[in-house]
Formats: sequence, C-alpha cells, structure tokens
Amino acid sequence: MTDKLSENLDPIAMSEQQFTQAACYIKELKEGLIDFLKYPKRITIVNFPIEMDDASVQSFQGYRVLHNQVFGPGKGGIRFHPSVTMDEVTSLAKLMTWKCALVNIPFGGAKGGVVCNTKELSEGELRRITRRFTTELADNIGPHTDIPAPDLYTNEQTMAWIFDTYDMLHPGKNNRPVVTGKPIEMGGSYGRKNATGNGVYYVTERFLSKSLIPEYQSIAGTKIVIQGFGNVGAATAEAFIRNGATVIAVSDSVGGVYDENGLSLEELIAFKAEHGTVVGMHNTMTITNEEILELECDILIPAALSNQIHSGNAHKINALLVVEAANNPTTPEADKILCERGIYLLPDIIVNAGGVTVSYFEWVQNQDNQRWELDEINTRLQKRMNSVMDTVFDRWQRYVVGEDVVSDDSIIKLSDGDKPGFRNIALSIAIERVAKATLMRGIWP
Repeated sequence: MTDKLSENLDPIAMSEQQFTQAACYIKELKEGLIDFLKYPKRITIVNFPIEMDDASVQSFQGYRVLHNQVFGPGKGGIRFHPSVTMDEVTSLAKLMTWKCALVNIPFGGAKGGVVCNTKELSEGELRRITRRFTTELADNIGPHTDIPAPDLYTNEQTMAWIFDTYDMLHPGKNNRPVVTGKPIEMGGSYGRKNATGNGVYYVTERFLSKSLIPEYQSIAGTKIVIQGFGNVGAATAEAFIRNGATVIAVSDSVGGVYDENGLSLEELIAFKAEHGTVVGMHNTMTITNEEILELECDILIPAALSNQIHSGNAHKINALLVVEAANNPTTPEADKILCERGIYLLPDIIVNAGGVTVSYFEWVQNQDNQRWELDEINTRLQKRMNSVMDTVFDRWQRYVVGEDVVSDDSIIKLSDGDKPGFRNIALSIAIERVAKATLMRGIWP
C-alpha cells in the first residue's frame, strides 16, 4: 500500500504526468510542439499592499497565468485561498486550455489567484483586495485578451468589483465581456450560478445511459455522496435530487453529515446559512472529509479541493463511479488504483466544463448586448455536455475494443499494462485539437 505522502503531489508534475499519459493516445504529435503545449504563454506575479479595517497595512501576493491563446482569449477563474501557489494556478490554467478545447469553445486557458483567507477578511477588505489585484492586472486582462470568472471563494460580487474596476480604467467601451459570472443586473447570464452543477448532472446521466454500469441506466434511484457543499456541490446536489437521486452525505471545510435514508437539500442549505457549516444538522451522523470518501454509495462526487483521492485511500473508495466536480481531486496514482479496481472515473475536464460553457454563453450575450432565457441556456448546455460525453466515450470504446491503436512511432510510449481511462482519452482529444489548430495557424513570424 502506498501512502499519500510518498506521491509527488506537485501540481506541475501531476499535470505533466497526465499530459504524457494522454499524449500516448495521439497518433500524430510533432515533438517540437510538446514544450509549447506544456508551458504557459505568460505568468504574472504581483505583490500589493492593502489597508485593513483596523488601519494596519497587509501585503498580498497574486498570480495570473495565461497558458494558451490558440483558440482565442484566455479564460479561467480567480480563486482566493491561503494555499494558492503559482504552480497550482499554472496547472489549472493548462487544464482550462484542454477543457475549452474539449467543449469546442473559442477560448484558451488561464487562471488566477490571491493568497488570502476570505473567512478572516471583511467585505470591505475583500473589495479592496479585488480592486487592487484588478488594477495590477489591468493591462493583461480584457474582453479579447484574458477573461476572469469566479472560482474557489470568489463569486458574482467579486466579478462585479473586477468589472467596475476595469471599466473605470478603460472608459468608453463595452467592457461587460471582461469577466463572466457577473450578477444578472450587470450583464450576467441566467443559469451561470448553477451551470457547473447542472453540467455534472448532464454528463453523469449521459454516461449512465451507455450501460457500462448495468445496475443503473440513469440517475434515478442512485445513492450519491458529495464532498464539498459550496456553490458547485450544492448545485450538483440540487440537480441530482431533482432527477430522482438520493444524496446520503455531504461535507464542507469543517466536516460532513451522513444519513443513509437521504438528506434534505432545503434543510442543509438553511442549516449552513445559519451555522456556517453543515456539521451538527439534526438527525445526521457527523463524519470527516476523509471518511465521506469511503462511504458505500453508487456515485462519489468530489467537489472540494485537489488531491482528495490519492494512493493512500483509493483502495478504500466504495463507489461504482467517481465523478470529478472539483479540479484535480484525484492523483495519477489513484487513477491507476481505481482503474485496476474496476471503478469508473469521469474526469474534471469533462464533468465541470459546464461552468466555462455558460461563461462562454455570457460572453457571447455581452458582445451582442443580448440576454438569452434560462430554458435556452440549459438546453444549449445540455446539448454541449452530451456531445462532449459522446465524443469521449466513442473514442474510449474504440480503444477498448481494439478498433483504435497507438501507433508504434508515437513520440510518447505507453507503459506495459496501461489502459485508456476517460481522462486519458478526453485529454488526448483536447491536446490533439490545440496542436492541430497551432499548425493550421502556422508558426509566426
């Protein structure tokens, strides 16, 4: 048994490992393109002071990484978290490039973050951090350059501050498309708040219809465990419950609650709003964030932080299907263990792409000064997510039945015994698309 601590959890190393495994399934990939596809176009690091509520001054560090612009402007969230690092932001920017390519939207990958603890900051302090960070990035972001969005511990209010700051610095233009995930009143899109959660549902439902898990052809009747009860986790729970699933456990940063008969979404939301956590809700059993991953269930949905399923606990996962609503919740070593145990995994690059897809819809609406109705947003989103799942599944199936093989002259070789997981296939499709577009555009000058 391997311990989590023995794994290399460096985010850059893990993203390169995933890239290498996926590249094995690409029939033609020019060797000279590999470094171009691996490394970011630009990394911006800023340090800035903020006057706190008590009149003291505190310095903060922020990052914005633009990975690739082959298909269009950079697109990616801004997170506020005490553990944010440049390497983490870089790896997430790369993931955004592949995600945008996979869902066929005209963006490249980007990501940003500020090292801070939002739970220890007032609204005024958060506003000043956001505005100063935006000012530092003002020449690097823009509606046709790099477009931020909400991420971990940021929200539509954060996006409103970013938009207002950018608009003040660039007057006389339609600056609404500079950020997505804005409040509806400021040009936000209907359906954006629940887009990631709805996308999780659409992808999972489509996957189950493929009959790989004979017990379930649809979500109805499944027992669900969700690690993480922020915006994504709550929206995912709502979508699954609405379509006949039973959510038996959820958790937040403090811990989790479990009820084998099912949890009430309304009670969870109300209790967390009052107490700041789901832990302690009446008629539930309190569990840890580690224990929630090991509960017996049909579908396990990690919707919190990265590296939650690793080599130290992957052998304890007790689900038929793992659905990655969070970014990078499963390590490469855990991927292998789950595959060997016959547990299917739907990767983040597919599962949580609903957020960036509706962000794209918002960007299009802002460009044309239009507003689409909610039904139209959800119909477009479902069609897009179903198409992505079908594309990945069809290529995965061709490899499994032997219709597709890795060519002997592939630059990167498969290891003996390696099997194609859905992550490998999804990434290979995305990388292939970016590589092909790069060559079609030509190397300039």
